Amino acid sequence: MSKSPDREGSLDAPTRHPLDWKNNDFYDAASLDKELERVFDICHGCRRCVNLCDAFPTLFDLVDESDTMEVDGVDPADFMKVADQCYLCDMCYMTKCPYVPPHEWNVDFPHLMLRAKAVKFKNQGASFRDKVLTSTDQVGRMATIPLVDITVNALNEQRWARNLMEKSIGVHHQAVLPKFDSNTLRKRVTPLLHELREVKVKSTEQTQGRVALFATCYGNNNSPQLGEHLVEVFHHNGIEMKLVGRERCCGMPKMELGDLEAVARAKEQNIPELAALVDEGYDLTALIPSCVLMFKQELPLMFPDDPDVKKVQQAFFDPFEYLWLRHKSGLLRTDFSNPLGDISYQVACHLRVQNIGYKARDVLQLVPETQVNVLERCSGHDGTYAVKVETHDKAVKIGRPVARKVQAAESATLSSDCPMAGGHIARLSEREEGAMHPISLLHKAYGL
Repeated sequence: MSKSPDREGSLDAPTRHPLDWKNNDFYDAASLDKELERVFDICHGCRRCVNLCDAFPTLFDLVDESDTMEVDGVDPADFMKVADQCYLCDMCYMTKCPYVPPHEWNVDFPHLMLRAKAVKFKNQGASFRDKVLTSTDQVGRMATIPLVDITVNALNEQRWARNLMEKSIGVHHQAVLPKFDSNTLRKRVTPLLHELREVKVKSTEQTQGRVALFATCYGNNNSPQLGEHLVEVFHHNGIEMKLVGRERCCGMPKMELGDLEAVARAKEQNIPELAALVDEGYDLTALIPSCVLMFKQELPLMFPDDPDVKKVQQAFFDPFEYLWLRHKSGLLRTDFSNPLGDISYQVACHLRVQNIGYKARDVLQLVPETQVNVLERCSGHDGTYAVKVETHDKAVKIGRPVARKVQAAESATLSSDCPMAGGHIARLSEREEGAMHPISLLHKAYGL
């Protein structure tokens, strides 16, 4: 019998337990099924998260169509169908579930789905497509070779090529695929940093005034102009900038695949480099919310006893979080030369769950004649979820409510912290001009 959902949830702030992924029990199939049944029973009795991702409707349909109409009537072999629909956005944990720790029921739905993905990956591996889609470093290196980038981008616009890609490896023919640019962020920003004049560094209680930019796979290979915009905006505000010397993918794509060993390998390359920069007096930032979240939350939960991981966590900021902290100390310049008008701003899920508020909105609203309408619904993209043939239509369904609001605000500029989410929403809302990252809007407002 399902547990009663009317029991009061904890009034204390949610807390996250470390991910016990090195424990042998973590990968034990029987132990996993037992925990899945326990948590699914609680979710079935509550159903508060039914309007989030498709994991919950999938679960509730399995229950409602079973002989008992309870979780005990669902074949455990079908539990993975639920986990396959979870893209670890964390919204259920952070905004919906009343039974998260410190509640005694101790429900952490996203990390339970991660455990299920990890067990599946350990036992079955992954398809060629999924390995390719999550190998962002390798794909980026190949696709940003001069002329290769032009060829890849051209093929991705051809109907015949997209149909072939769908039939051969399962990449949906209508999915928005990122463009590649051989003039990468590193190629653009390195000379730019040499050209910029030195600034007189001013620290505050919470910021050093010196920032190292973690380029990220997507930022380096697919949206390199965003790195230029960030460096110029930060420099304009008297912040000393530096590019992280070398880096690998943050690990989020492999984490969503369940390949935790690959996450650990990326961590072993990234953390020493980042920790050394913190020791030199630098704060850290990245333009992709998922990458920021990886260093702020997921790696500290995977490696809770690593002091360098903790050090990096404490020094990592979302770009607008950082600018707002500087503004509170009177150090943000407000010499804006261009109003931005109406903005439809979709907040990426991996930014919302950082619990820092809507700092991009707050900063942009400092610009005269600028109104920011916050859209709090998920885009449904999730990096690979909207790309896969088996989940693209579900990603479209999840993103439709946001797209309708964007269409209703016809004259507003579409913006999102996540370039992939922005592109997905732009396609759904038939915006030929696409979406702008908030840092590009701020760059425009300054007239840089």
